[in-house]
Order: sequence, then C-alpha cells, then structure tokens
Amino acid sequence: MPGLFAALEIGKRALMAQQLAMNTASHNMANSTTPGYSRQRISLVASYPLNTPQGSVGTGVLADSVRQVRDLFLTQQYRGANSSQTQWETTHKTLSQIESFFNEPSGTGLAQSISDFWNAWENLATNPTARSSVVEKTKVLVNTLRQYATQLNDLQSSLDSEITNRMQQITQLGSQIAAINRQVVGAELAGEKANDLRDRRDLLVDNLSALTQVRTIERPNGSLTVLLGSMALVDGSDSLGITTKIEQSGNSTVTRAVWENTNFDIEFSGGELYALQQLRDKSLPAYQNGLDTLASTIVEQVNAIHRGGVGATGSTGINFFTQFNRTAMTISLNTEIENDSNLIAASLSGEPGDTRNAQAISELRSSAVLSDNSLTISEFYAGLVGTLGIKTQEASNLRENYNLLATQLDNAKQSVQGVSIDEEMTNMMKYQRAYEASARIVTYIDSALETIISGMGVTR
Repeated sequence: MPGLFAALEIGKRALMAQQLAMNTASHNMANSTTPGYSRQRISLVASYPLNTPQGSVGTGVLADSVRQVRDLFLTQQYRGANSSQTQWETTHKTLSQIESFFNEPSGTGLAQSISDFWNAWENLATNPTARSSVVEKTKVLVNTLRQYATQLNDLQSSLDSEITNRMQQITQLGSQIAAINRQVVGAELAGEKANDLRDRRDLLVDNLSALTQVRTIERPNGSLTVLLGSMALVDGSDSLGITTKIEQSGNSTVTRAVWENTNFDIEFSGGELYALQQLRDKSLPAYQNGLDTLASTIVEQVNAIHRGGVGATGSTGINFFTQFNRTAMTISLNTEIENDSNLIAASLSGEPGDTRNAQAISELRSSAVLSDNSLTISEFYAGLVGTLGIKTQEASNLRENYNLLATQLDNAKQSVQGVSIDEEMTNMMKYQRAYEASARIVTYIDSALETIISGMGVTR
C-alpha cells in the first residue's frame, strides 16, 4: 500500500503541474500584444494509478502538454481573404494613379486638348489668318499625348521594379520558413512542443499570403510545406528561390518570374504580386495601346486630308504631322509647318478665301473613324477613360469587400487563438489556489513524517 512518501510525490507533482500552468498563463499575458502569437493551453491529466490489493490508487496529476490554440480552417480562410484584399488594394491604387494621369474631366486634360485642336481648325475655316492658333493648339495636343505616354511608361517601369522587389521578398520569406522548419523538427524530435517557433512560422506564412496565394501542408515531423500553385516554395528544410528573367517587350523590358535554376514560369494567383503582374502586362498596355491608337488615327486622318490641300504659298502634298511618328510617345507636328504656318493647307483650290480643307479637317471631330467606324476620336477617348473609371470603381468595391472579409476572419481567428487578459488572470488565480493547496499537501505530509521520525525514535 502506498505510504507517505507516495503522498509526498503526489504533492510534488501537483506543485510542478500548477507551476507550469501559471508559467503558461504568464507567457500568454506577456505575449498578448505580440503579432502572430497563439494562446497556449496546458493539458493536465491524472497520472497512472498504482494497482494494489485494495484497488487502484491515484498518483496525482501530470502536465501532459502545452499546446497552441489555433483554428486551421479560419487560418486558411483568412490567408485567402488576405491575398484577395492586397490584390484589389494594389489594383485600385494603381488604377487610381492612371486616372490621375488622365485628369478627366478637366480643362487641361487630353479631351480638352482634342476639342481645342478641332476648334482651331474650325476657327481657321472662318478666319484664314488664324494659322498660328492651329500650330499652338497642335503643340498642346502633341505634348499632352506625350506626357500621358511618358507617365504610363514610367508607371510600367515602376511596376516592374516592384515586381522584382516582391519576388525577392517571397524568396526571403521562403528561406526563413525553411530555417524555422529545421528548428521545429529538431525541437520536437527532442520531445519539446515548439509552439513559439510555430507562431513565428505561421506569421511568415501570413505575410507571404499578402504577396501571393499560398497553400500549406504540415508534415508528421512538424515541418511545413508551402505551395505556390503546384510547386513547393518550401519543402521541409529546403526552399526554392525565385529569380527573374528579363525579356524585351516592344520598346521596354519585362521581368518574368521563374523558379531558380529552371526556366519554368511561376503562375501567381491572388495577392499583391499577381495584381502587379496583371497591371503591368494587361491593364497598363490596354491604356498605352488606346493612346497609341488615338494618336495614330489623328495622324492618319489629318494627314490624309491635309496632303490634298494647298498652303498659303501654294504648297501641296505636305503632311501636317510627321507621317511615321504615330504613337502617343512619338507624335509630332511637321517641323516645316512648325517653322512656317503658311504651309498649313487650309485651302482646296488655293484661291483666296477658300478654307474648305480646314473645314474638312475640323469635321473630323464628328467623323466615326475608330472601332470599325463606330466612334469618333473624342468618343473613343471618352470610352477609354470611362472604362478606366468603371474598373477603378470595381476595384474599390472589391477592395472594401475583401478588406471587410479579412477583418472579420481575423477577428474570428483572434477570438479563438488570441489572448484574453481577463481569462488568463482568472486562470492564474485558479492555478495559484491549486498551487497553494498542493503546498499544503506537502506541508501536511512533511509534518506527518516529522511526527513519525520524532515520535518513533530509539530512546536510551
């Protein structure tokens, strides 16, 4: 039958278990504001009983383990929403920036420059001496188109730099996760539960999910595999780097993402990096091409009419714009006309007072010459700006929706794994009382042992 020393062992175990419980509660409270920290919970179990002729006799309590409190489903849902939120945040920010370039409606935007250009030709048709106004309004139109094209090209270069930077961040995060995997496996092989290391690793994955959509698989040894699409960015203690491949695209260079030591493209989905790629490769070129189409059409249509007219000095067959500079970046007024406005072919016959050619050019304002002859130049540009406005508003709505969803999921996640100071203080008081009771057990057993030792000593 167990004796007093067995009871003393029960008291000792109880003291150790309650002390570990208080340490866990203290650790939780100390990390209540630590980003990514998951509340830890101690699991206390009855220790194995002793079988005696009188029956099973309890041997006290043991601290079975200290575990994280975490909801994996909520964590996965949050990461998906986080990827979508950063994707649409980045999309909205960039589209808003393009809107600011176009600056419509305003008195200084491209729409006004186009209108002023047609007005100058219309004025020339009624006032043959108004040639200098045509030159000046043309310069404004040309400079506005070039300014827009330059801003879009600069933005494309900026997006390319950001893409390179984000790819480097993903590679760094992958290396850090792989390093923590090694630590987790080593610690848990030694019998420890690497809760704090797991928190650090999960926070890195959360940060990674803001850059791109990820999937994770935890292996039996505690390591985490992180997948980008079907490829593993991190597998155990190994991480696969992301590198860049520079390619020429028209007049600019484009950075492609490929897996290190391979030529395999990485298909990102969701997150900031995906948004940056879509903006650089699809959205931005659509507006660049739109401006180029606009510039090319103006050059082609105006030159075709102008070549058939006669200048004030009898000149014929002269292009108003430089014929082969047909993009928004390169469009230019014929330098001969810029230097001598008398070369402007306002007349068809060359007779004094004949301004029919200027009138024909001014009537291009209402001519459907774009989109299979269904839109005027101004309507085409208005459609380009209108589409941008719709896409910007759509991105704003999706950004707000996913921001709300991510916030709700984060709150739900924190309600499960976050630290409640009130709850931990209550637990601390409970563990403290249990510790005091355990200490009394030890005191009582010590007193009983003292009685036996003192009372049953050998007398002389």
